[in-house]
Amino acid sequence: MSLDPVLKSIYPPMTKPEARSTLYRLIEAGQLAHKALLVPLLDRGLEAGDDAVIFVLHAELGASEQVLADQLGLDLDALQPRLNRLIERDVVARQAIGPELAPGLALTERGARIREVLAANWEQLEEALFADLDQKKRKGLARALKRFVELLRLP
Repeated sequence: MSLDPVLKSIYPPMTKPEARSTLYRLIEAGQLAHKALLVPLLDRGLEAGDDAVIFVLHAELGASEQVLADQLGLDLDALQPRLNRLIERDVVARQAIGPELAPGLALTERGARIREVLAANWEQLEEALFADLDQKKRKGLARALKRFVELLRLP
């Protein structure tokens, strides 16, 4: 007994595997948006992932290295080379924080300016994404993308 007819009914062929499919367009848009977000980093001699450090340090003023590592989901050994490079490039500085003068990290003036550029770039891309959508459709798209990401993250 052959399983061919059963398999065909369980696994129908993809109807739109080419560039017309919405999923393909979503993947393409994601890849192009990622490249566009990297441009201001690369222009300043920084690397992918450096933006995450910059945004966390902006939100967590005076964060310890451990707090930063936890926020980024990295261990301290993986974070150290990145931190050292950002300190050498005058983006991040080590400094004493709080009344106890605990060791911490902060953005330098240059780091703060870079963060502003990165945030503006992010906002421009997001505005381009939502340009043709009213507020209701924007919320609907955001909910649909959130649900899709959650589905993909299931074990």
